[in-house]
Amino acid sequence: MKVLLAEDEKRMNRALCELLRREGYEVTSTDNGEDALYEIEGGLYDLIVLDVMMPRQNGFDVAKKARAEGIKTPILMLTAKGELDDKVEGLDSGADDYLTKPFMTKELLARLRALGRRNVPTNDGSLKYEDLTLDVKKAVLTCDNGQSVRLGEKELRILEYLIANQGRVLTREQIALKIWGYESDSEYNNVEVYMSFARKKLAFVGTRCEIKALRGIGYELRCGDVQ
Repeated sequence: MKVLLAEDEKRMNRALCELLRREGYEVTSTDNGEDALYEIEGGLYDLIVLDVMMPRQNGFDVAKKARAEGIKTPILMLTAKGELDDKVEGLDSGADDYLTKPFMTKELLARLRALGRRNVPTNDGSLKYEDLTLDVKKAVLTCDNGQSVRLGEKELRILEYLIANQGRVLTREQIALKIWGYESDSEYNNVEVYMSFARKKLAFVGTRCEIKALRGIGYELRCGDVQ
């Protein structure tokens, strides 16, 4: 599970990175709100940990802007402030949970596990979008009309990423980083190839949804009437 940690206090940042990696999380860290928002907009993370008091945009503003852009990744807010009004502001800004410093590491990990479970839309681990159901564990895509198809690994990851970010346009760079893990011209070409494979699977099950390519921008999963 990929975690973005935004914490400007260097010792705290290092300690939390070490703790989370020891627990099996893949961690990217930053020390300011501007860089945190840039990372969040990439759509590569499963969980976000935001400190409130950061330079170049505080945690409240980062959370607000992320939510305004349609980013639904769970956010845990960290702050030294413990007053009720600050907690309310954090939750109103779009955070899913709030942890006041100092805190016990066991509580932090428990809250992250809870947020990670909350990010799974259905009890059986599947993702739902309009007339589509994606069973991630079985790698099977099913339409409400009863038609289903098994997916290859990259097709599965692409559709999982698109459904999890429904309503957002994802760039080729974001998709290449999420699916293949790094940027290169060859991976950009792979995005186009596997996007074509994913489109064929959507057509096979007879869904009303389609992957739209926005020239020079990226891809978006949309759903409408079958032409």
